[in-house]
Amino acid sequence: MATVTKEAVLEKLRTVNDPELHRDLVSLNMIKEVAIEGARVRIHVELTTPACPLKDQIAADVQRAVSTIPGVRGVDLEWSAQVRGAPQPRPQLSGVKNILSVGAGKGGVGKSTIAAMIAMGLRRAGASVGLLDADVYGPSIPTLMGIEGVQPKVSDKMLLPIEVQGIRTMSVGVLVERDRPMVLRGPMLHGILRQFLDQVEWGELDYLVVDLPPGTGDVPLTLAQSIPQTGAVIVCTPQDVALADARRAIMMFRQLNVGILGIVENMSYYLCPKCGHRDELFDHGGAARAATEMDVAFLGEIPLNATVRAFCDAGAPDKLFTETPDYVRRAVDAMVHKVAGRVSVANLLQAQGPKLTVE
Repeated sequence: MATVTKEAVLEKLRTVNDPELHRDLVSLNMIKEVAIEGARVRIHVELTTPACPLKDQIAADVQRAVSTIPGVRGVDLEWSAQVRGAPQPRPQLSGVKNILSVGAGKGGVGKSTIAAMIAMGLRRAGASVGLLDADVYGPSIPTLMGIEGVQPKVSDKMLLPIEVQGIRTMSVGVLVERDRPMVLRGPMLHGILRQFLDQVEWGELDYLVVDLPPGTGDVPLTLAQSIPQTGAVIVCTPQDVALADARRAIMMFRQLNVGILGIVENMSYYLCPKCGHRDELFDHGGAARAATEMDVAFLGEIPLNATVRAFCDAGAPDKLFTETPDYVRRAVDAMVHKVAGRVSVANLLQAQGPKLTVE
């Protein structure tokens, strides 16, 4: 029987590419250990995100490649994940690997709901996650995360995020009275954002998800000028007016040199729970077409469903992943995994050189 060597295994693994990063696992430093145990090979693969959308494909490709080595009678895989990111210049964000903005060209498209879904999905996958509600005009995160009326604690003049279901959360909505209108001018907005960035003890995070106000105003501009962002997720609904505004949001982020992680089509369709009839209330497929036209990734379509509204109103976003109908769960989970994958791609492209972009 032929003797299996570590070198032979690594040579085969150099032929296996990460399906999204399009480079081999060895050069990406994703192979952490190769052990030969008789006729069996044990390989430790370190993913770039615990929410890797193509883990099964990587496993199948590794199994297929290594099994062709003479003498190999089995391949055992071990997995871990290490989220990668760029260092942040602001001291209070030095432990944050990735900052993801969630924006929309107009209000009413479910942007905050998508932000909460992304944060919760990444946390459930095993990542350390923060959620910053920068929608100072209409903060929805306190309702979505079930922290209305909860006051953040202060330690050494630093605000401590409210930890809810493992997510470190901060919102202007917990700092002011519930029904108090936020009447703010540009300098005041800048001051609030500066406080969120410099006076909140975020700690070590794989991802900080930022829920932006809708539109193309002062907040995304201030944020882009203040901190490097891994990229932005654009949320829209299928109808033409929402798509037109989404295109403007994409152009704004590009002008600010913020990469676009992709577009999510929210309220994509309605599936009757009694008869199964599918109704496309706001049209359908417009976001996918816009993504193609704008040369950005399409991150998925989230259906319109009463359980999504109910769990979000109840401040229980974790139940979107456990107690919604199967097709809703699959759509939400797939969207989160695609976002995580696009973050890994963005980090690789940024590491390769400043001239490359996410798109």
